[in-house]
Amino acid sequence: MKRKPSEYEVVNARFLHSFRRDPAPFEISPAAPVNQWYLKYREGSPFQVEDWESFHDPHRLTYRKYVLQQHGRETYVDALIDDHESAASVENLQPEWVRTLGQLAVPMRFPLHVLQMTSMYVSQMAPTAFLVNCAGFQAGDELRRVQWLAYWTKSLSLAHGDDLAATATTRDTWENDPAWQPLRRALEQLLTVRDWGEAFTALNLAVKPALDTILNGSMALLAKQNGDALLAALLKEFGQDSRRSRDWSTALARYAIEQRPELRQTLSSWTSVWQRTATDAVTALSDCFAKAPVPLSHEDVAGHVSAQLDAVTQECGLDTDGGSSA
Repeated sequence: MKRKPSEYEVVNARFLHSFRRDPAPFEISPAAPVNQWYLKYREGSPFQVEDWESFHDPHRLTYRKYVLQQHGRETYVDALIDDHESAASVENLQPEWVRTLGQLAVPMRFPLHVLQMTSMYVSQMAPTAFLVNCAGFQAGDELRRVQWLAYWTKSLSLAHGDDLAATATTRDTWENDPAWQPLRRALEQLLTVRDWGEAFTALNLAVKPALDTILNGSMALLAKQNGDALLAALLKEFGQDSRRSRDWSTALARYAIEQRPELRQTLSSWTSVWQRTATDAVTALSDCFAKAPVPLSHEDVAGHVSAQLDAVTQECGLDTDGGSSA
Protein backbone atom coordinates (compact mmCIF):
# COMPACT_ATOMS: atom_id res chain seq x y z
CA MET A 1 0.00 0.00 0.00
CA LYS A 2 1.32 3.42 -0.92
CA ARG A 3 2.00 5.81 1.94
CA LYS A 4 0.01 9.02 2.08
CA PRO A 5 2.46 11.93 1.82
CA SER A 6 2.66 14.34 4.71
CA GLU A 7 1.76 18.02 4.43
CA TYR A 8 5.48 18.78 4.56
CA GLU A 9 6.14 16.55 1.54
CA VAL A 10 3.14 17.77 -0.44
CA VAL A 11 4.19 21.42 -0.36
CA ASN A 12 7.92 20.80 -0.95
CA ALA A 13 8.67 17.64 -2.94
CA ARG A 14 9.82 18.28 -6.53
CA PHE A 15 8.45 21.79 -6.32
CA LEU A 16 11.57 23.50 -7.67
CA HIS A 17 11.29 23.12 -11.43
CA SER A 18 14.42 25.06 -12.42
CA PHE A 19 17.18 22.86 -10.97
CA ARG A 20 19.08 20.73 -13.53
CA ARG A 21 16.62 21.75 -16.20
CA ASP A 22 18.00 21.16 -19.71
CA PRO A 23 19.45 23.26 -21.31
CA ALA A 24 19.14 26.04 -18.69
CA PRO A 25 17.23 26.66 -15.46
CA PHE A 26 14.84 29.32 -16.75
CA GLU A 27 12.75 29.44 -19.93
CA ILE A 28 14.72 32.18 -21.61
CA SER A 29 17.92 32.09 -23.64
CA PRO A 30 20.54 29.80 -22.07
CA ALA A 31 22.97 32.67 -22.63
CA ALA A 32 20.91 35.05 -20.48
CA PRO A 33 22.90 36.30 -17.46
CA VAL A 34 20.47 34.77 -14.95
CA ASN A 35 20.83 31.33 -16.53
CA GLN A 36 24.59 31.65 -16.67
CA TRP A 37 24.66 32.65 -12.99
CA TYR A 38 22.67 29.61 -11.84
CA LEU A 39 24.55 27.22 -14.12
CA LYS A 40 27.87 28.42 -12.71
CA TYR A 41 27.08 28.94 -9.03
CA ARG A 42 24.38 26.33 -8.37
CA GLU A 43 24.60 23.52 -10.92
CA GLY A 44 28.35 24.21 -11.17
CA SER A 45 28.96 24.21 -7.42
CA PRO A 46 31.18 21.43 -6.04
CA PHE A 47 28.54 21.02 -3.33
CA GLN A 48 26.37 18.52 -5.23
CA VAL A 49 24.62 15.23 -4.55
CA GLU A 50 22.55 13.12 -6.88
CA ASP A 51 19.36 13.42 -4.82
CA TRP A 52 18.70 16.65 -2.92
CA GLU A 53 14.99 15.82 -2.65
CA SER A 54 15.54 13.23 0.07
CA PHE A 55 16.91 15.83 2.48
CA HIS A 56 14.26 16.92 4.98
CA ASP A 57 14.33 19.66 7.58
CA PRO A 58 14.55 18.00 11.02
CA HIS A 59 11.73 20.30 12.17
CA ARG A 60 9.56 19.57 9.09
CA LEU A 61 8.42 23.20 8.92
CA THR A 62 5.98 24.39 6.30
CA TYR A 63 5.01 28.02 5.86
CA ARG A 64 1.75 27.39 7.72
CA LYS A 65 3.51 25.76 10.66
CA TYR A 66 6.23 28.38 10.73
CA VAL A 67 3.71 31.23 10.91
CA LEU A 68 1.70 29.53 13.65
CA GLN A 69 4.82 28.76 15.66
CA GLN A 70 6.24 32.25 15.37
CA HIS A 71 2.86 33.84 16.15
CA GLY A 72 2.90 32.13 19.52
CA ARG A 73 6.42 33.28 20.22
CA GLU A 74 5.64 36.85 19.17
CA THR A 75 2.77 36.81 21.66
CA TYR A 76 5.29 35.85 24.33
CA VAL A 77 7.66 38.67 23.37
CA ASP A 78 4.81 41.20 23.31
CA ALA A 79 3.92 40.21 26.88
CA LEU A 80 7.59 40.31 27.92
CA ILE A 81 7.96 43.84 26.56
CA ASP A 82 4.73 44.97 28.25
CA ASP A 83 5.87 43.62 31.62
CA HIS A 84 9.22 45.37 31.46
CA GLU A 85 7.77 48.62 30.20
CA SER A 86 5.34 48.59 33.15
CA ALA A 87 8.26 48.04 35.51
CA ALA A 88 10.34 50.79 33.83
CA SER A 89 13.19 48.30 33.37
CA VAL A 90 14.91 50.29 30.63
CA GLU A 91 14.59 53.59 32.47
CA ASN A 92 16.33 52.09 35.51
CA LEU A 93 19.46 50.95 33.67
CA GLN A 94 22.72 52.47 34.91
CA PRO A 95 24.41 55.08 32.64
CA GLU A 96 27.65 53.07 32.45
CA TRP A 97 25.73 50.06 31.16
CA VAL A 98 23.83 52.19 28.65
CA ARG A 99 27.16 53.38 27.24
CA THR A 100 28.21 49.77 26.81
CA LEU A 101 24.95 49.01 25.01
CA GLY A 102 25.50 51.93 22.65
CA GLN A 103 28.85 50.53 21.60
CA LEU A 104 28.14 46.80 21.69
CA ALA A 105 24.43 45.99 21.27
CA VAL A 106 22.80 48.83 19.34
CA PRO A 107 25.01 48.40 16.20
CA MET A 108 24.11 44.69 15.98
CA ARG A 109 21.32 45.47 13.52
CA PHE A 110 23.93 46.06 10.80
CA PRO A 111 25.57 42.59 10.93
CA LEU A 112 22.18 40.93 11.42
CA HIS A 113 20.94 42.48 8.18
CA VAL A 114 23.89 40.83 6.42
CA LEU A 115 22.87 37.46 7.88
CA GLN A 116 19.35 38.07 6.61
CA MET A 117 20.53 39.00 3.10
CA THR A 118 22.88 36.03 2.84
CA SER A 119 20.14 33.68 4.08
CA MET A 120 17.93 34.94 1.25
CA TYR A 121 20.72 34.33 -1.25
CA VAL A 122 21.13 30.76 -0.04
CA SER A 123 17.34 30.34 -0.28
CA GLN A 124 17.28 31.75 -3.79
CA MET A 125 20.10 29.50 -5.01
CA ALA A 126 19.17 26.27 -3.20
CA PRO A 127 18.60 23.18 -5.39
CA THR A 128 15.38 21.94 -3.75
CA ALA A 129 12.29 23.51 -2.19
CA PHE A 130 13.10 21.68 1.05
CA LEU A 131 16.20 23.89 1.33
CA VAL A 132 14.60 27.00 -0.15
CA ASN A 133 12.18 26.97 2.78
CA CYS A 134 14.82 26.25 5.44
CA ALA A 135 16.91 29.23 4.38
CA GLY A 136 13.85 31.39 3.79
CA PHE A 137 12.53 30.79 7.30
CA GLN A 138 16.01 31.56 8.62
CA ALA A 139 15.91 34.91 6.81
CA GLY A 140 12.56 35.58 8.47
CA ASP A 141 14.12 34.78 11.84
CA GLU A 142 16.90 37.29 11.21
CA LEU A 143 14.43 39.99 10.24
CA ARG A 144 12.47 39.27 13.42
CA ARG A 145 15.63 39.71 15.46
CA VAL A 146 16.45 43.00 13.71
CA GLN A 147 12.90 44.27 14.25
CA TRP A 148 12.90 43.61 17.99
CA LEU A 149 16.39 45.02 18.48
CA ALA A 150 15.26 48.16 16.67
CA TYR A 151 12.22 48.40 18.97
CA TRP A 152 14.44 47.87 22.00
CA THR A 153 16.88 50.53 20.74
CA LYS A 154 14.08 53.06 20.40
CA SER A 155 12.93 52.30 23.95
CA LEU A 156 16.50 52.76 25.14
CA SER A 157 16.75 56.13 23.39
CA LEU A 158 13.46 57.39 24.83
CA ALA A 159 14.83 56.75 28.32
CA HIS A 160 18.51 57.64 27.88
CA GLY A 161 18.89 60.02 24.93
CA ASP A 162 17.79 60.29 21.32
CA ASP A 163 21.34 59.80 20.04
CA LEU A 164 21.17 56.09 20.88
CA ALA A 165 18.61 55.56 18.11
CA ALA A 166 20.22 57.92 15.60
CA THR A 167 21.27 56.03 12.48
CA ALA A 168 24.24 58.32 11.89
CA THR A 169 25.63 57.65 15.36
CA THR A 170 25.22 53.89 15.11
CA ARG A 171 26.56 53.76 11.58
CA ASP A 172 29.64 55.68 12.70
CA THR A 173 30.27 53.03 15.37
CA TRP A 174 29.74 50.23 12.85
CA GLU A 175 31.99 51.79 10.21
CA ASN A 176 34.74 53.33 12.33
CA ASP A 177 35.00 51.73 15.78
CA PRO A 178 38.10 49.48 15.63
CA ALA A 179 36.34 46.73 17.58
CA TRP A 180 33.75 46.31 14.81
CA GLN A 181 36.02 46.41 11.76
CA PRO A 182 37.09 42.72 11.67
CA LEU A 183 33.42 41.69 11.72
CA ARG A 184 32.46 44.28 9.10
CA ARG A 185 35.28 43.07 6.87
CA ALA A 186 34.22 39.43 7.27
CA LEU A 187 30.60 40.20 6.49
CA GLU A 188 31.49 42.20 3.41
CA GLN A 189 33.52 39.21 2.24
CA LEU A 190 30.54 36.96 2.96
CA LEU A 191 28.33 39.09 0.71
CA THR A 192 30.70 38.44 -2.21
CA VAL A 193 30.48 34.61 -2.03
CA ARG A 194 28.61 33.42 -5.11
CA ASP A 195 28.85 29.63 -5.02
CA TRP A 196 25.70 28.47 -3.21
CA GLY A 197 27.48 25.69 -1.34
CA GLU A 198 30.21 27.93 -0.01
CA ALA A 199 27.64 30.64 0.84
CA PHE A 200 25.68 28.09 2.89
CA THR A 201 28.83 26.83 4.59
CA ALA A 202 30.29 30.25 5.34
CA LEU A 203 27.00 31.54 6.72
CA ASN A 204 25.49 28.60 8.56
CA LEU A 205 28.55 26.67 9.68
CA ALA A 206 30.79 29.61 10.55
CA VAL A 207 29.69 33.25 10.58
CA LYS A 208 26.15 32.86 11.89
CA PRO A 209 26.93 30.42 14.73
CA ALA A 210 29.84 32.64 15.79
CA LEU A 211 27.72 35.80 15.81
CA ASP A 212 24.81 33.95 17.44
CA THR A 213 27.16 32.84 20.21
CA ILE A 214 28.31 36.41 20.81
CA LEU A 215 24.79 37.86 20.76
CA ASN A 216 22.46 35.18 22.13
CA GLY A 217 25.07 33.74 24.48
CA SER A 218 27.75 36.14 25.70
CA MET A 219 25.67 39.30 25.31
CA ALA A 220 22.72 37.73 27.11
CA LEU A 221 24.99 36.72 29.99
CA LEU A 222 26.55 40.19 30.10
CA ALA A 223 23.10 41.80 30.17
CA LYS A 224 22.00 39.56 33.02
CA GLN A 225 25.16 40.37 35.02
CA ASN A 226 24.50 44.08 34.55
CA GLY A 227 20.86 44.00 35.65
CA ASP A 228 19.33 44.21 32.16
CA ALA A 229 16.70 41.50 32.44
CA LEU A 230 14.75 42.60 29.36
CA LEU A 231 17.67 42.37 26.95
CA ALA A 232 18.79 39.08 28.47
CA ALA A 233 15.31 37.60 27.99
CA LEU A 234 15.02 38.86 24.40
CA LEU A 235 18.36 37.37 23.43
CA LYS A 236 17.49 34.06 25.06
CA GLU A 237 14.29 33.98 22.99
CA PHE A 238 16.23 34.59 19.77
CA GLY A 239 18.38 31.59 20.66
CA GLN A 240 15.51 29.27 19.77
CA ASP A 241 15.59 30.46 16.16
CA SER A 242 19.35 30.04 16.06
CA ARG A 243 19.10 26.48 17.37
CA ARG A 244 16.63 25.57 14.63
CA SER A 245 18.98 26.99 12.00
CA ARG A 246 21.84 24.97 13.40
CA ASP A 247 19.74 21.80 13.39
CA TRP A 248 18.93 21.89 9.67
CA SER A 249 22.38 23.15 8.70
CA THR A 250 24.32 20.38 10.44
CA ALA A 251 21.77 17.83 9.21
CA LEU A 252 22.36 19.03 5.64
CA ALA A 253 26.13 18.68 5.99
CA ARG A 254 25.76 15.12 7.32
CA TYR A 255 23.29 14.24 4.56
CA ALA A 256 25.60 15.54 1.84
CA ILE A 257 28.59 13.63 3.22
CA GLU A 258 26.50 10.46 3.49
CA GLN A 259 25.50 10.82 -0.17
CA ARG A 260 29.01 11.71 -1.36
CA PRO A 261 31.80 11.06 1.18
CA GLU A 262 34.25 13.16 -0.84
CA LEU A 263 32.22 16.24 0.12
CA ARG A 264 33.71 15.99 3.61
CA GLN A 265 36.92 17.44 2.16
CA THR A 266 35.05 20.22 0.34
CA LEU A 267 33.08 21.26 3.40
CA SER A 268 36.09 20.93 5.69
CA SER A 269 38.10 23.20 3.43
CA TRP A 270 35.41 25.89 3.46
CA THR A 271 34.70 25.66 7.18
CA SER A 272 38.39 25.76 8.05
CA VAL A 273 38.76 29.14 6.36
CA TRP A 274 35.44 30.66 7.33
CA GLN A 275 35.49 29.57 10.97
CA ARG A 276 38.90 31.17 11.42
CA THR A 277 37.58 34.34 9.79
CA ALA A 278 34.46 34.31 11.95
CA THR A 279 36.40 33.67 15.15
CA ASP A 280 38.78 36.54 14.51
CA ALA A 281 35.87 38.80 13.57
CA VAL A 282 33.62 38.29 16.57
CA THR A 283 36.29 37.93 19.23
CA ALA A 284 37.56 41.39 18.29
CA LEU A 285 34.41 42.56 20.07
CA SER A 286 35.46 40.85 23.28
CA ASP A 287 37.28 43.96 24.52
CA CYS A 288 33.89 45.69 24.65
CA PHE A 289 32.63 42.92 26.94
CA ALA A 290 35.66 43.39 29.17
CA LYS A 291 34.89 47.11 29.54
CA ALA A 292 31.31 46.64 30.75
CA PRO A 293 30.51 47.67 34.35
CA VAL A 294 30.27 44.01 35.30
CA PRO A 295 32.52 42.52 32.62
CA LEU A 296 33.10 39.28 30.80
CA SER A 297 36.74 38.55 30.10
CA HIS A 298 38.19 38.33 26.61
CA GLU A 299 39.10 34.70 27.35
CA ASP A 300 35.52 33.82 28.34
CA VAL A 301 34.01 35.35 25.21
CA ALA A 302 36.62 33.93 22.82
CA GLY A 303 36.45 30.52 24.48
CA HIS A 304 32.68 30.38 24.16
CA VAL A 305 32.85 31.16 20.43
CA SER A 306 35.59 28.61 19.84
CA ALA A 307 33.70 25.92 21.74
CA GLN A 308 30.50 26.51 19.80
CA LEU A 309 32.23 26.41 16.42
CA ASP A 310 33.96 23.19 17.43
CA ALA A 311 30.55 21.78 18.36
CA VAL A 312 29.12 22.75 14.97
CA THR A 313 32.03 21.05 13.25
CA GLN A 314 31.50 17.87 15.26
CA GLU A 315 27.75 17.86 14.62
CA CYS A 316 28.48 18.05 10.88
CA GLY A 317 30.99 15.19 11.01
CA LEU A 318 33.74 17.40 9.61
CA ASP A 319 37.49 17.65 10.04
CA THR A 320 38.55 21.27 9.56
CA ASP A 321 42.23 20.34 9.30
CA GLY A 322 41.66 19.24 5.77
CA GLY A 323 42.78 22.23 3.76
CA SER A 324 41.99 25.82 3.03
CA SER A 325 40.51 27.74 0.14
CA ALA A 326 38.17 30.65 0.38
